[in-house]
Formats: sequence, structure tokens, C-alpha cells
Amino acid sequence: MRGGGLWQLGQSITRRLAQDKKTIVRRCFASEAELKKTVLYNFHVANGGKMVPFAGWSMPIQYKDSIMDSTLNCRENGSLFDVSHMCGLSLKGKDCIPFLEKLVVADVAVITKVTDDHIYLVVNAGCRDKDLAHIEEHMKAFTSKGGDVSWHIHDERSLLALQGPLAAPVLQHLTKEDLSKLYFSDFRILDINGVPCYLTRTGYTGEDGFEISVPSEHAVDLAKAMLEKSEGKVRLTGLGARDSLRLEAGLCLYGNDMEQHTTPVEAGLTWAIGKRRRAEGGFLGAEVILKQIEQGPSIRRVGLFSSGPPPRSHSEIQDEKGQNIGEVTSGGFSPCLKKNIAMGYVKSGLHKAGTNVKIIIRGKSYDGSVTKMPFVPTKYYKPS
Repeated sequence: MRGGGLWQLGQSITRRLAQDKKTIVRRCFASEAELKKTVLYNFHVANGGKMVPFAGWSMPIQYKDSIMDSTLNCRENGSLFDVSHMCGLSLKGKDCIPFLEKLVVADVAVITKVTDDHIYLVVNAGCRDKDLAHIEEHMKAFTSKGGDVSWHIHDERSLLALQGPLAAPVLQHLTKEDLSKLYFSDFRILDINGVPCYLTRTGYTGEDGFEISVPSEHAVDLAKAMLEKSEGKVRLTGLGARDSLRLEAGLCLYGNDMEQHTTPVEAGLTWAIGKRRRAEGGFLGAEVILKQIEQGPSIRRVGLFSSGPPPRSHSEIQDEKGQNIGEVTSGGFSPCLKKNIAMGYVKSGLHKAGTNVKIIIRGKSYDGSVTKMPFVPTKYYKPS
């Protein structure tokens, strides 16, 4: 299942549960035995989580409240997500940085450099198998030439994401570290709730927040502690609200808004390629990417407002004369803006904010317009 349909699936489940709960359970949980479960699975179910298949895992799409309410509560108070389906891994060795810089376009500073010989990163759940195979293939070639790099896949750890205005105050109750000195994208290894954790000030909602890698045997206790310290204001939140939150924040979802053939220039992610990387090159795809930086790409990712129903992935985008100029990659209803939003790719030159377009939804044409992203202002914690 791709994330672009999570909001719609959640709405469908909510409606149909009221009509025929038994049918929904049979249809949605039929492959339950084949799915992997995080260590918080029973905790989710006990708290009313509606579990659905996602990237080979059984994950909560929502809890007792609606996706709309969950989205708004994250913006106003806070949310706690189980994202343990993601794959955390460490690269170690004196050559781990030059090794990784051959594979990725971003500065390693944008990834998490723990030390000069230790990098921590998290791999997309849906890409785990192919990404790990890709890294392993290149690592074998690199080490065969004398390079010093090894890896460890953190299957012994779980990953929790605490997001929203109350994230820092709540987490501060559980650690002695002064979180006011930890800024957006910063990483620390520290004790949280008495347990050594990997902490990164980041997230996938546009809000201030943290991703916490915790030994799996302590994950449920940590989740309970964070919820208790919030006095009920931070709520368990599922994938449905996570999708609407990241869409409002203008954040890409792999498989929808980015694919293997998409470049960071086309996706509006050129900021991740620092001056040194641009000058040195040497990474996979450098020839194409550096040429696009210099000359501009043929297509660009844009935000869209739609006057019609929520645009769906692959909905055609046309200019005012009815000519195809691109397609939608993600879309849905924005609980915060109370309007239908989307992102997609259009031909360069037609990507400027205010450009009027037509969006084809279920065979009908609706007025739309290009807009800047994020749709909802981000609140990352950065130095003033």
C-alpha cells in the first residue's frame, strides 16, 4: 500500500466500521499471519488501533479518534507514532563517510554523523530489501579495495516518533539532557526514561519533534511514559494522520512523490546537495544531477490547490488549454486548511505559484492552481 492512499483508506475504514465491523475485520486482517508486527502491536490493539497491512507490517492506520482529529491534535498538542517498521542501521569504520558519499547525493552532515567513524541512518520501510542489497553490493566492492567500513542493522531496536508542540516539554521530563540545546536534525545518544537511546530532533509532520531509537524490550514502557507525562494531550496516532500531516508539510513520500528515476533537483530537494558535493561530484547520478542544477530540470514538484474532490495519485494535470503538463503524486483533504491539496510534477515554466491548471479527477476537469509548499508552516526548532 502506498502512503498516498492512507488518508482515504482510513476514512473508508471509519465509515464501514460503523456499517459492518465483522466484514472489515475479515477483509483487512485476512493476511495478518503473514505480516510482521512491531513490539508495540498488542499495545496498539489494546488502545483501539485499527491495524492494516503496510510495507509488509501490521500497522495502526488510526485509533479511536478520526484521522482529522488526530491531525489537528498533533498540530495543537502532540502525537506519538510507532515507526518501528523503518530500518535503522549504523555504518562504522574510518572510511564510512567516503563510502556513503559515493552512494548518496546529500552531505553526510544532513544524514546523522555520530562520529567521524560512525554514521546512523534510517531506511524507508518499503525500500528496505533493495536498499540493503544496494548498500551491501557497494560495500563489498569498497572493502575489497581496502576500504574500512562495516554495518549493523538495528533489528534489536524500535523507533518511536514524538511530534508536536508538546514533544519537547514531554520528553524533557524523561531525560537529564537539556533539549533546548538540541536543534533540528541534531543527534544524541542519551538516556531517556533510564534507557540508552538514539535521539534525533526530526520527524515527518512539519512540527517540532523527535525520533527515538530505543531497545525493543523498553519500547512499550517508553511509549507509556511519554503518554503519561503529557497528561492525555499527546495521543497515539496512526499512519492515516501521518500521511495528511506530511502532505500539509510538503514532504515527499517514496513510491508516490519520489521514485528511483526522480532526481533531487526535480523533487525540489536541491538544498540537500551542499557546495562541496556540487564541486566534487563523484556520487551516483552526479552527471545528470549537476547538469540539472546548472541548466534546470524539465519537470518540477509543485503544490496544488483543487476546487474539486481530493486529487488522487496519477490524476492528470493540464494547462488552461487542456494540454497535459504533468500528474498528481499525492493528494487529500487538509484538516488544517479545510480544503483539498495535492503535490505533483509539472513541466518547468508552469511551476510558478499562482499558475492556473486543470486537474482531471475521475474523468472530470476541475480548476486548480499551483502553490508554494509547505501548505502549513513548519515549526522546526532551529537556532534563532
